[in-house]
Amino acid sequence: VYCRFCFRRETVGQAEQALNAAEMQAALNYITERPAIWEVILSGGDPLVLSDRRLGEIAQALAAMEHVQVLRLHTRVPVADPARITPALIAALKSRLATYVVIHVNHADEITTEVKQALALLADNGIPLLSQSVLLRGVNDNVEALTKLMRTLVANRVKPYYLHQTDLAKGTGHFRVPLAEGQELMRHMRGPVSGLCQPTYVLDIPGGHGKVPVGPCYVVEGGVLNVHGNIVPSSP
Repeated sequence: VYCRFCFRRETVGQAEQALNAAEMQAALNYITERPAIWEVILSGGDPLVLSDRRLGEIAQALAAMEHVQVLRLHTRVPVADPARITPALIAALKSRLATYVVIHVNHADEITTEVKQALALLADNGIPLLSQSVLLRGVNDNVEALTKLMRTLVANRVKPYYLHQTDLAKGTGHFRVPLAEGQELMRHMRGPVSGLCQPTYVLDIPGGHGKVPVGPCYVVEGGVLNVHGNIVPSSP
């Protein structure tokens, strides 16, 4: 699949970018030599396009490092190809590490019966699930769509994690929702929608500077804003 709103949208099918055996060992050596590394993320591309054997080897190699406690996989596969989620895959991911799977989904309609079955297989086998979504014009840029998405995720044991402001990638302006509009959407979800269903609204700063929360501020001069936008006096 192509994520047409992403800055990697034209990077596809470049097999030469995959790590060879020497590069993989160098990456593992880097982690081994740095005891401050507590969590390791396998991200994309998509880690679940690797074979069960290779995923198992990576998981076991990381599990052998005493300082590594958490393995996180960021993936579109449970939504795009739910048949890939099998008992063999789950067995490959099992280790002493706390293993989390973070799925990428942007609309409730993507969570089909097959996707629900794949998510249940992961959750039933003790793998916690989180989600990432992108705020997209014409896809999920209204309270109703976001509410349905987040509630459907929570009902399938997936904790909403991030709602991303769209990247400043060339050719994606038609997907972009102004930041102030996104903040207003998040403000209207706070209160009527369960706290379990609230993702963190984030902006990924260009240049590799990381993600920052950009959700609405509820503290104003004279008090705090309630879910209706009215100022409620704060306690002294």
